Amino acid sequence: MAFGRATTRTLADNPLGGTVRRTVLPNGLRILTEATPAMRSVSFGVWVAVGSRDETPRLAGVSHFLEHLLFKGTRRRSALDISAAIEAVGGETNAFTTKEYTCYYARVLDTDLPLAIDVVGDLVVDSVLAETDVETERGVILEEIAMHDDEPSDEVHDLFAGAMYGGHPLGRLIYGTPETVAPMTRAQIRSFYRRTYVPPSIVVAAAGNLDHARVVKDVRAAFAAAGMPDTPAEPAPHRAAAGPVPSLPARHVVRGKDTEQAHLVVGGPGLHRLDERRFALSVLNNVLGGGMSSRLFQEIREKRGLAYSVYSYTTQYADTGVFAVYAGCAPGKVDEVLDLIRAELAAVSARGVTDAEIARGKGMLKGSIVLGLEDTGSRMSRLGKGELLHDRLLSVEELLAKVDAVTPDEVRAIAAELLVRPMSLAVIGPFDEANLPTPGAV
Repeated sequence: MAFGRATTRTLADNPLGGTVRRTVLPNGLRILTEATPAMRSVSFGVWVAVGSRDETPRLAGVSHFLEHLLFKGTRRRSALDISAAIEAVGGETNAFTTKEYTCYYARVLDTDLPLAIDVVGDLVVDSVLAETDVETERGVILEEIAMHDDEPSDEVHDLFAGAMYGGHPLGRLIYGTPETVAPMTRAQIRSFYRRTYVPPSIVVAAAGNLDHARVVKDVRAAFAAAGMPDTPAEPAPHRAAAGPVPSLPARHVVRGKDTEQAHLVVGGPGLHRLDERRFALSVLNNVLGGGMSSRLFQEIREKRGLAYSVYSYTTQYADTGVFAVYAGCAPGKVDEVLDLIRAELAAVSARGVTDAEIARGKGMLKGSIVLGLEDTGSRMSRLGKGELLHDRLLSVEELLAKVDAVTPDEVRAIAAELLVRPMSLAVIGPFDEANLPTPGAV
């Protein structure tokens, strides 16, 4: 089979392992690999630049619905064929949908990489989307939504997103809702599939004991066999459904539910993922609620025993972000826990944090970067997300250097900017109109 000319360049070259190469095919498909010869496994992933924020209100949940359906069969393989092929060689395959992308992946022995490429490429490109499978998976997804609703520690984060973003797609459930999933048709799902799963919107990433040229050859063959042309293709409309992120006033939302524990998330706007200040924010996040030595953990759990779980976190999107704090506590302690969170955020925004805390926060961040790359799956994910979401792939050394370059003044400046903004609040617990928590001026 004849293919057009592809362009390849080396992004990193480490003789001890970690050589990263990138190839762009004529159709716009991007292929990145990291060769680590000391490992005997390979992780292979197909990353698609479409997620729940790319959906119209009527089709809320279609990206996740599609993720389920792609494993149900292609023209060449049944659902059983797909799972059995990978499991027969001791591998594993799965997928996940986020608000801005979807990933399909497999992890196998290095000798079985061609099989993984063929199977995953086939299911991503050539799914049949049979009507019977649509009905079967509809029921599965409705059960998944119900299961999610039974986990208030997870549900509260979605409630908080709704408070932050209102009716914007970033404020909606990735799963969709029963009201959108139940009437969704095969024709609607198939149209979304063909419109968005196009070569310029797809990144292929692989890490482990591999040869880049062989991976490129196998990917081209697998995708061509599944029906994807190798000729130049138009990119999918990007973020077309979402529109600009709205600037909404802070909101407080309480959902009454018969739970033993109350769950709360309080937070506000953070930074988008290309903001250079994100490294300073990550250090600040570690200081505030990133571990057992953090201020919030020490103040709320260790000193007062008010919560088993309390932490802060950041989320970055293409054009916005979130900084938030979660806590799970006794229903009667919600007001006290909120007061303590407010007091700690106010203290840090007014007086900053100590140099010792910043040094510890930087050490935690550097450790998480390096230790998070101890397996082929995390290395593959770094390639896929780096290519799909960022302007360029930063090496581990570059990432560590950016963390080292964070100054105490930068951390204090980001604290003074973000922690004084009005914050939204979401609470789930056994509350009714007579005993609602009093959030105060969060």
